[in-house]
Amino acid sequence: MLVKVFGSAVFGVEATTITIEVNIDKGIGYHLVGLPDNAIKESSYRIAAALKNNGYQLPGKKIVINMAPADLRKEGSAYDLPIAIGILAASGQINPENTDRYMIMGELSLDGSLLPIKGALPIAIKAREEGFEGLILPKENAREAAVVEGITVYGISNVTEIIDFFKGIATPQPETVDFEKEFGPLSDYSEFDFADVKGQESIKRCLEIAAAGGHNIILIGPPGSGKTMLAKRFPGILPPMTMQEALETTKIHSVAGKIKESGLIRQRPFRSPHHTASSVSLVGGGSYPQPGEISLAHNGVLFLDELPEFKREVLEVLRQPLEDREVTISRAKFTITYPASFMLVASMNPSPGGYFSSPDAPIASSPMEMQRYLGKLSGPLLDRIDIHVEVNPVPFEKLSDIQPGESSVIIRERVTAARQLQNRRFEHQKNIHYNAQMTTRQIREYCILDDQALQLLKNAMERLNLSARAYDRILKVARTIADLEASESVLPVHIAEAIQYRSLDREGWLG
Repeated sequence: MLVKVFGSAVFGVEATTITIEVNIDKGIGYHLVGLPDNAIKESSYRIAAALKNNGYQLPGKKIVINMAPADLRKEGSAYDLPIAIGILAASGQINPENTDRYMIMGELSLDGSLLPIKGALPIAIKAREEGFEGLILPKENAREAAVVEGITVYGISNVTEIIDFFKGIATPQPETVDFEKEFGPLSDYSEFDFADVKGQESIKRCLEIAAAGGHNIILIGPPGSGKTMLAKRFPGILPPMTMQEALETTKIHSVAGKIKESGLIRQRPFRSPHHTASSVSLVGGGSYPQPGEISLAHNGVLFLDELPEFKREVLEVLRQPLEDREVTISRAKFTITYPASFMLVASMNPSPGGYFSSPDAPIASSPMEMQRYLGKLSGPLLDRIDIHVEVNPVPFEKLSDIQPGESSVIIRERVTAARQLQNRRFEHQKNIHYNAQMTTRQIREYCILDDQALQLLKNAMERLNLSARAYDRILKVARTIADLEASESVLPVHIAEAIQYRSLDREGWLG
């Protein structure tokens, strides 16, 4: 008998339907075709043990299993369950009539219990698009897949549950998600709150501007000035995620296997890789391509602490994703694109010794050491960072002040109001949601300057010898500053403030 069962393969962040054809005929043998990898080839041992331990068995006949499309490479152990169901249906141990109405995925243990799989969310989206009646997968993945409306999701713990289901003995309870509860009020980030930060009002202002416009920012200052502490509090002032952003982010983390039983990811990601990270771990890839840190930070924050300590070639791979907001990984047989729309927050010391070059610095660095240290950061990379700001140590008077600062909740309200202005401005623009994403055309349309502002910017460009990209960055930041003040037009005062935030472009900024 020939039976068809349906599973799915995930490439990038999209799923593809896989048809598993099982044919049982006279003879002896077990043949698995359709470009399976070693994990799938070994499934026969897991399936045989799991079925035997639950009162079923592999038929002693010739079993031919084809995974179509046959020219597409299949990977992983998640095909154990659909192959097992196909064998049971083809051998008449369960009713084969309804098996093609469901998409089935799951890895089998030897005792028949199911282990979680990767990519449950994109698989559920594909199952709905293909018109399947339901999706059957391990219990641990059910909540994640159930956020997709329009398809019934069954989470099962043991292979006997799905066998009883197809026999008509019992029906498992469908998984449901309460969206109102999922998207209820967020926590107030009480653990990392800007109210705990003493002094640093100018840096808080810069971070507020960066959050309001989605700008990349670099903090430059000596050890102990609070760079890392400020960066860790940064996600607390970002606006809440929309449903679309939550789905996009969850899909990437699902493919990477980073989701347990949490369902939707509601908090914006905050990724902080160590400076020993390789370029592949940062942008993604590998023999079995996986999303890198920049994709796991999609719709959130990528924090690179001690930026010059990263290898130069690792930092250079960020240039294209920072501009295009996606990363394309090309191999000989396939090409995968992962989204990477993240905000870069970087920190660095002003010199190898850690201090600004001044006579009072505890450790002095020679000009050659400084040049070698700063030479790790290329001009094109720094051009892609909108805001450069110096962080100075906090004086004792501020540290000992018991008066709390402005809380993250209050700052987040201002940031959210500015983002709402931008959402209305760009509502008819595809893939543009906030100021940092503006193209040259949108900059010309929404950043119109009067004569005074234009002259101010011209003087800054000539004196600081700024690039054309830096010119665009200043206009974007000025537009965000205007949005925070709910100003229709970009005024000279907004341009003046934006020019201040290009520290690394200024000659002698270390002096």
